[in-house]
Amino acid sequence: MSRPVSSQAPQLIDRSALATHRARARRAPELARALFLHEAARDEAQDRLMMVNRAFNSPAIVTPFPEIWQGALPGARIVPDNEVLDLEPAAHDLVIHALALHWANDPVGQLIQCRRALRADGLCVTIAFGGETLSELRAALGQAEIEVTGGLSPRVLPMGEIRDLGALLQRAGLALPVADSLPLDVSYESALHLMRDLRAMGEANALSARLRHPTRRAVLLRAAELYAQTYARPDGRLKATFELVTLTGWAPDESQQKPLRPGTAAHRLADALGARETPLKD
Repeated sequence: MSRPVSSQAPQLIDRSALATHRARARRAPELARALFLHEAARDEAQDRLMMVNRAFNSPAIVTPFPEIWQGALPGARIVPDNEVLDLEPAAHDLVIHALALHWANDPVGQLIQCRRALRADGLCVTIAFGGETLSELRAALGQAEIEVTGGLSPRVLPMGEIRDLGALLQRAGLALPVADSLPLDVSYESALHLMRDLRAMGEANALSARLRHPTRRAVLLRAAELYAQTYARPDGRLKATFELVTLTGWAPDESQQKPLRPGTAAHRLADALGARETPLKD
């Protein structure tokens, strides 16, 4: 007799572990200091909105840390980044998804839910970690674990490259998609201080395939040694890269600009540029 095949797709993220890590972070006295990345994401989103010539009257914000956004957008509905977002269809003219997409088992589904929550011609702004994030820590931990244990386990969450993240906007049905990157250079006294900061901001390892026992002390010490050898600045502090990728897209609407079909242009590009055309030989 054959066994029934489960229809549930494998889950990359252990959401229960993630909730535990975030709850622990909220009890930590250093939480306010550790949330500097969420503050940077908030400031980046506000800068983008200042460049949009429009007033938004019914915004919604998806974030794991609502305290960061209190008062940032008056009247905003703030909802947690659960797998199913607490957003009503067509209820908002702006939805901000703030630095939580990397913990979604279904990132496209998150953006689709944001699009459905938008009215026609509403704006979706997503701030997400890009592929350069924690590249130094990933390299140091990987090499240290191979040296000490002879194997390699999932430790740092994989982050999407900017091109892949931008493609999610189109897959979610958002129009006029734009993606760009803001690298942040942060320095730490040691790799262990960096890891402590990640734990304090609720970013500890919550991968489903992670090891379920504490990391060996020898691995951590070797990783710290490799990190210091490879990424030290002239002042002795260590470099840590965080990449914030901003994704913007609009709920489709008939009023939006659309590309013309090839051959239907009314004016020649050479005329607009004041340039002389030179026909090519066959």
